[in-house]
Amino acid sequence: MSIAVAAAPRRRNALPGFGPTIGLTVFVVCVLILIPVAGLFVKATDLSVAQALALLSSPRVLAAFRLSFGLALLAAAVDGIAGLLIAWVLVRYDFPLRRYFDAIIDLPFALPTAVAGIALTALYADNGWFGAPLARLGINVAFTPLGIFVALLFIGLPYAVRTVQPVLADLERDVEEAALTLGAHPRQIFSRVIFPQLLPAILTGIGLAFARGVGEYGSVIFIAGNMPGISEILPLLIVIRLQQYDYAGAALIAATMLVGSLVILLALNLFAGRWVRRHG
Repeated sequence: MSIAVAAAPRRRNALPGFGPTIGLTVFVVCVLILIPVAGLFVKATDLSVAQALALLSSPRVLAAFRLSFGLALLAAAVDGIAGLLIAWVLVRYDFPLRRYFDAIIDLPFALPTAVAGIALTALYADNGWFGAPLARLGINVAFTPLGIFVALLFIGLPYAVRTVQPVLADLERDVEEAALTLGAHPRQIFSRVIFPQLLPAILTGIGLAFARGVGEYGSVIFIAGNMPGISEILPLLIVIRLQQYDYAGAALIAATMLVGSLVILLALNLFAGRWVRRHG
């Protein structure tokens, strides 16, 4: 007696097979990312080693590197803390107009960067709503490195909030309730139960905020002051080189920025990966 075995239905994919999709993926990545980045490094090689070292070691360029990378890292770290607090409030508490506050978080995404820079400058100038009382206290924000820091906080905050918020919303509350019934203090629950699960998302938000901040131009240029050696950011230095038709110098500065950013982002990702393997 023969037994008929029904053939399993063939699973259909929404997209074509592996060959066409991987081919299209490689093509898009090469055209949009790899080829432009490779062209950047190739253009930077127009300078000799001595010329490249002289450019990168000049006081003006070094000051711009310290300012852009230092303030971007500091603003990203502050955004990471603030983003955790804001995400916690939006997820764990129900209050009037919560959805409107949630929508406001995305405002830096939708606002043109030039508009953001002009608005921040108007607010924090010595005669602005926020700048005037601060100026009376001897704190000048606009046209100083502090103004750059404020602008970077503004543009980086949504990344810190949006990376933590969904992870926090998906956390199981049963573990927290179990720890509470066993006598754990709320601080212990947060530090030993909640925070280890949120740290990779926090680091991701910090990395995204840093990557956005280190290359930000539009929202920073109006409030920075643009004084060489004091408040001149790297993107402005690149624009100045381009206006002087020094394409190789601009490419070298941009390539160095890219390498430095990749190293910092790689370090954050490696730390987050180790943390997940150890505490996951």
